[in-house]
Amino acid sequence: MAVAASEAPPAQVQQLGPETNLPLPRFVSMKSDRAHVRRGPSTTHRVDWEFLRRDMPVEVVAEYGHWRQIRDHDGVGGWVHYVLISGNRTVLVEDEMLDLHFQPSSESRVVARLEQGVIADLGKCDRDWCRVAAGGQRGWAPKTSLWGVTADEIRD
Repeated sequence: MAVAASEAPPAQVQQLGPETNLPLPRFVSMKSDRAHVRRGPSTTHRVDWEFLRRDMPVEVVAEYGHWRQIRDHDGVGGWVHYVLISGNRTVLVEDEMLDLHFQPSSESRVVARLEQGVIADLGKCDRDWCRVAAGGQRGWAPKTSLWGVTADEIRD
């Protein structure tokens, strides 16, 4: 009697952008404090809305030439020219009031508190926690309280 070999789960294939060869989707931030978000990837497409907040994290979901299709925290998307985004990583605080801890542990002392909607610079991330900085304060926050970092992302 032959025993069937157990099949390994299929490896998750990372999609890469055709223009940059960077992963899709990926998080970036807005470089400009004023950016037109268009219906399509060219200046002939209508402007649907404007970003008015520098450093806001956004997710790049597609690429076409010099244009990047982005999605914001609310799931609203559109196309922006690549010069309007930065590889600098930021996150948006989702909790009403987020405690920043001295170490990546809820048992660690609280060193600062951030309000909902604050944009913070993203530093190291382990499996469950990320080091962030905002307003001169630094500390560790649970990933589940931040938008702009994936659940499985590890950063050194």
